[in-house]
Amino acid sequence: MKGRDGYAVFFFPQALEVLGDAIKPYLQDNPTVGPHVSCDEIDTAGALIEMTLKGRMPTGEDVSLELMVPTSMVRMIVSRESGGAFGFGPRSYDPPAPVLALPGDGQAPAAPAAAGPPGGPPPASAPQAPGDATPG
Repeated sequence: MKGRDGYAVFFFPQALEVLGDAIKPYLQDNPTVGPHVSCDEIDTAGALIEMTLKGRMPTGEDVSLELMVPTSMVRMIVSRESGGAFGFGPRSYDPPAPVLALPGDGQAPAAPAAAGPPGGPPPASAPQAPGDATPG
């Protein structure tokens, strides 16, 4: 799979514990979404998930890495799209359009009558004793 801006791969907490220090250099920790590996390409066909990461050596040299982990360690993979920050935090949207007033005399419509079956229940002021029949 190739994504436009890459992928964020999330692991189960137990997987991070098992991988220990070996995974730490590749993890990015975001307070909103948590620890994940950010990669450019991903291949999920097989027993291992192959992640291609681009990085830079301490000497300044560009390097491409391939990180492989068992599929059972991965909780979720999210495709990142361009045009904004990555994450699951609150978003700000445009305010909703104003509600248009309906034509009329400016008064609120009357509440609809309570719907019920014909010959509905008797009013609360006239209780019925068990066995009384309602005239019909």
